[in-house]
Amino acid sequence: MRTIFRRSASTEPRTLDLYEIAYLAGGPLRVAETALIALHERGIVTVQRSRVRAGKTRADHPVERALTELCPYRKRVRFVLTMLLSGPETEEIGRRLVSYGLLTRSRQRLTAAGRRHVETAKEDGALPVHVFDGPAALPDPVLRRTVRDAIPIPSGLGRRLIRMGRALDSDYDSDYDSDYGSDYGSDYGSHGGGDSGAGHHSCGGGGGSDY
Repeated sequence: MRTIFRRSASTEPRTLDLYEIAYLAGGPLRVAETALIALHERGIVTVQRSRVRAGKTRADHPVERALTELCPYRKRVRFVLTMLLSGPETEEIGRRLVSYGLLTRSRQRLTAAGRRHVETAKEDGALPVHVFDGPAALPDPVLRRTVRDAIPIPSGLGRRLIRMGRALDSDYDSDYDSDYGSDYGSDYGSHGGGDSGAGHHSCGGGGGSDY
């Protein structure tokens, strides 16, 4: 997995992985989206219409491993994203970024150092654009629509999340996206229900209960 080397607010060298950068760029939801997309692209999970299923290939990163454990049978993409963004593996990333001085302890807002990490990582071009700009940046229109339509709409986020959802149909504004990500962890409330995503990617078989 690619890593980005940058300095923290304390000027100590700090190595951030894909999911730490995703958290800084778009909060817990971006971590969940990034994991789903990464595993799909590597063939570890398959996505068809609004459902996802994990194969037998083991994922090494804790967030990716948590995602595959959620869907040994086909599950709704929205259910998987909802569970992953509020899971302990994702929460641990947020705590770690706070300890690095890249997020504030109150409401997990980006610090100046955190914003610099996002900006420099984006400039480096080593990570996929969707890590910074969300599913709107995905080149595959079917996968883009599937992920976009499955995004959970939790209560308690207010107008900011509503504006973010509408922005999925166009390019994300980087300043807004970073601000959204920094607020998401503390404002997250209850989760939404079913989804309306549609896609036609290869599908694993099997049934099972879903959200």
